Amino acid sequence: MINEIDKKIDKIDITEPCPAEEPFRQYYFIKKARGYYRELAKKAGRNLTCSIQTYGCQMNVRDSEKLTGILEEIGYTSSDSEDADLVIYNTCTVRENANRKVYGHLGIMKHDKETHPDKMIGLCGCMMQEPDVVATIQKKYRFVDMVFGTHNVFKLAEIYCNRIEAGGQVVDIWKDTNLVVEDLPVKKEFPFKSGVNIMFGCNNFCTYCIVPYVRGRERSRQPEDIIREVKRLSEEGVKEIMLLGQNVNSYGKTLEEPMTFAELLQKVTEVDGIERVRFMTSHPKDLSDELIDVIAANEKICRHIHLPMQSGSSRILNQMNRRYTKESYLELVDKIRRQIPEISLTTDIIVGFPGETEEDFLETMDVVNRVRFDTAFTFIYSKRTGTPAATFEDHATKEEIQNRFDRLIKRVSEISGEEICRYKGQVMPVLIESVSEQNQELLTGRLSNNILVHFKGDPSMIGEIRDVSLDECKGFYYMGNLV
Repeated sequence: MINEIDKKIDKIDITEPCPAEEPFRQYYFIKKARGYYRELAKKAGRNLTCSIQTYGCQMNVRDSEKLTGILEEIGYTSSDSEDADLVIYNTCTVRENANRKVYGHLGIMKHDKETHPDKMIGLCGCMMQEPDVVATIQKKYRFVDMVFGTHNVFKLAEIYCNRIEAGGQVVDIWKDTNLVVEDLPVKKEFPFKSGVNIMFGCNNFCTYCIVPYVRGRERSRQPEDIIREVKRLSEEGVKEIMLLGQNVNSYGKTLEEPMTFAELLQKVTEVDGIERVRFMTSHPKDLSDELIDVIAANEKICRHIHLPMQSGSSRILNQMNRRYTKESYLELVDKIRRQIPEISLTTDIIVGFPGETEEDFLETMDVVNRVRFDTAFTFIYSKRTGTPAATFEDHATKEEIQNRFDRLIKRVSEISGEEICRYKGQVMPVLIESVSEQNQELLTGRLSNNILVHFKGDPSMIGEIRDVSLDECKGFYYMGNLV
């Protein structure tokens, strides 16, 4: 992919007017940015480094891979350190404490910039889609060089050039967009697995969630562009694909020729060389019978569905604008398990949503006990300014909410430990991902159902799919042996 882009960039003449059409406009700015980079590197007397600090979801991780790809095309060398010559914070704003964390880093960067005035600092991502945040950056953090949002990540090279030419802070925020720009550089985090965006934005407007306001309305990529990207990744040695969207189940509704997510999923599995396909995230209201049929019939599709429940109370679900009930959620789970009995189900649960009573919470506990999730990501409700729920009245005390949360965590952990251990003694294929962080003599891999396994092996096996016996269940992972 990089070689193909290099060829296209080399054909660009920056003495000519800038092309209006994308992605050629960005190729123009990448080539122009290379000149600016060489001047900065010559002044520093060395090659320059860049670092993307990523917060938030898999969508942000994928955006960061695009940012890294563009910067490496310009000439930068990637680094994990915030001591790099160019640091970009790709921000999350789902919770307000995420914003506070970014401001904390900026406080440190202010001193760093005073010592190293040639250092460049960028802010992008969901947090930058909030007008109040941008106003604060412009007023209190003038040392930040580049500010852009979620809709124009692809413009990094252009924004970079504008910053060099302006000599001061550049702010480039789009309120919304229908534009999807293809064929730009991407630097994958792993050579053997990769995320692929299939859509952007969200139309659900759950009352607690800021995402539709900062990510914009749903827009689906063309299926032929998605398949072309998956084929290219397969040619590069990728074995596992994760299809990404805020709600993948609503894929295709904005296309001129609508296509269901189930149809797209089937097409992705037909690409030669791709051995596993995952997806994230599914909204329960849109998970169709067609999708269940496709998953059940195709072994390439991983046996894992993340199905956010949020609450087990139909009354609270209505207040959340989730558009399903406790009963319909349970019916969906039963339907999935009838057709795919080996499926691993995980979920998200919010405790303490405004107006939640003890009776509402017990409804949530009832669903937890009946569904028996492999894993549940649990959160205490955090008021998010700008969402409808931020204005809702609450009657529960902090102590009551903490008590419910503790009870939920205890029960979820008990069930999770029991459910994950049901595979003990089986031999299952594992995608080997890395050397274990806890023990350098062990490798770490992931089952189709997303459970981790640690076992002895040679690091040269990383990226391969090998059979492993699941010998010892540790509650949330397995210790095993290569077969």
